Amino acid sequence: MTSAPRGWRRVFGWVWGLRARLMLAFVLLGVVTAVAVAGYIYIDARTVILKKAQDSAVVTLTDKVKRMFPIGELPPSQAKLDEIAGELSDRDDDPVVLYGTRKSAYGPDPAIFPQTLRNAVRGGHVAWQRISLRGSPFLVIGTEMVFTGADGTTQADALEIYSVRSLLPEQDSIDELARRAAVAGGAALVFAVLLALLAARGVLRPVRELDKAAHRLGEGDLSTRLRVRGSDELARVSGTFNNTADALERQVSELRRMESDARRFVADVSHELRTPLAAMTAVADVLEEEAAGLPGDAGQAARQVSQETHNLNRLVNDLIEVSRFDSGTAGLLLDEVDVADAVSASLHARGWSESVAADLPAGVMARLDPRRLDVVVANLVGNALRHGAPPVSLRLRGEPDWVTIEVSDEGTGLDPHVLPRVFDRFYKADTARTRSEGSGLGLAIAWENARLHSDGERTGSLVAANRDSGGAMFTLRLPRQARSHDGPGGGQ
Repeated sequence: MTSAPRGWRRVFGWVWGLRARLMLAFVLLGVVTAVAVAGYIYIDARTVILKKAQDSAVVTLTDKVKRMFPIGELPPSQAKLDEIAGELSDRDDDPVVLYGTRKSAYGPDPAIFPQTLRNAVRGGHVAWQRISLRGSPFLVIGTEMVFTGADGTTQADALEIYSVRSLLPEQDSIDELARRAAVAGGAALVFAVLLALLAARGVLRPVRELDKAAHRLGEGDLSTRLRVRGSDELARVSGTFNNTADALERQVSELRRMESDARRFVADVSHELRTPLAAMTAVADVLEEEAAGLPGDAGQAARQVSQETHNLNRLVNDLIEVSRFDSGTAGLLLDEVDVADAVSASLHARGWSESVAADLPAGVMARLDPRRLDVVVANLVGNALRHGAPPVSLRLRGEPDWVTIEVSDEGTGLDPHVLPRVFDRFYKADTARTRSEGSGLGLAIAWENARLHSDGERTGSLVAANRDSGGAMFTLRLPRQARSHDGPGGGQ
């Protein structure tokens, strides 16, 4: 069910990852630069090409008109108009000569000329304008030929001369320039992509190394270090990582040493206490037997000493058991066990058979350590009887690969903030209590005993929860075919 979201996360991470963002930034930079440079060059070259063509055409037409003086008397005949148009014509220009409402037989229709252009020409100016005919660009140039009489006076009537020149060669040059600009832009884009790949590789390589190193460090490999290359920001990050890893390794080593010393101290003290405790227990048993015959406070003190001695003895035994788990010397003495019989014997030995509603179907066989099963059952049932409310129920279920035992009560259950820490050592749900009836290690030892049972693929577990109907429920699950994996010392 999680493969699809993970796949989408990988795709999303690639799309919005650092590599993609670097490539996008370089590509955008390349595109913007190429478009800006190519656009500027295109516009500037287009202006230069068209201006050069316009200036050349205007100079050519005005020179031809000047060379035609004088042309005789006005008004000119139609033949004269045609003659003037013919003299002005060449392979690049297509002129037309107008006089009033008449025009030369050659040349384009004056209707195609913009009115603004004609007004400028009639005002005595040399004017030009680009127009489009049948989808092709043309340049229209107009000038006026004014005649001066023999007496020096200027005649009112004048010839209007217009020349139409095709701009297709210039347009072809501009189009070719645009194609070259597009090719240059494409080349710039490809170069930007290659540059982005190189930059991403150079930036992401130390980032990937940092990610892998952080992952290894998180998995507990405190010897992980990065190779520092150069003196840039990434190199400083690598150096900071190495310094942090050094400090972390020193601190963890110190903590492990202190933890090892603490475990060794607990184990040594516990073992050293066993001999005097054995003597104290023997004396306490004698005092307990004689307590009934002792007067008043002496008898009460004898009974209290006996009880506290037994409590201390139980605490020492639990500490020794915990030290075996911590040192890895706790092992299993496996046997083929009828689980129902083993649980029933555990309840009977402690006088709980009448206090617990047990559902123990026969024939549930499992290969496990009966002593450790007895410890777990005793802790769970004892905890329910002490802190829960009757009735306390125990239910056994056999599955193909598992044996499940559920112990529940009808009390108020466990507070939500207690559940995550219920198996912690010496944890007290009520912080106001300075001490408890037990050692505070019972559930922690039960949890360790459950985890100790494993068949190589499945590991035992002990889980605490609250029932919907009220009360706490502890669920023990053990593999039916546990394997022995004794620690270095064998041990129990």
